[in-house]
Amino acid sequence: MELPDFMSYANKFSQNDFVEKISRVAKRAGAKLVYAALILFYTLQSDKISVKDKAIIIGALGYLISPLDVVPDAIPIVGLGDDLGVLIYVLKTVWTDIDPAVKERAQQKLSDWFDEDEIKEIDTLFS
Repeated sequence: MELPDFMSYANKFSQNDFVEKISRVAKRAGAKLVYAALILFYTLQSDKISVKDKAIIIGALGYLISPLDVVPDAIPIVGLGDDLGVLIYVLKTVWTDIDPAVKERAQQKLSDWFDEDEIKEIDTLFS
């Protein structure tokens, strides 16, 4: 899968739009996408991450929020696949700099939308 230029979506990101989008699509998107998005969102709030990495994260989250992307989100099943691809790509890029507390916070937040069986999906985040 070839990734789009998600950095062109950086101006689409806002905290309110992110929260609204995740709340709206959580169940349809699945625990894996929501977990990746939450990790990036919480990492963005950290002062332990470089400005360069923050810019990449903002681009990825802006891509997630934007209704205009490679595969429109409204298309069942595959509509959020490109969004997940972008999030996973960026997550792999910054993974070593992510505080374990951020991962735990994101995992705890998943329980707002998913049951235990659905949360197990995050064990295969990179596969």
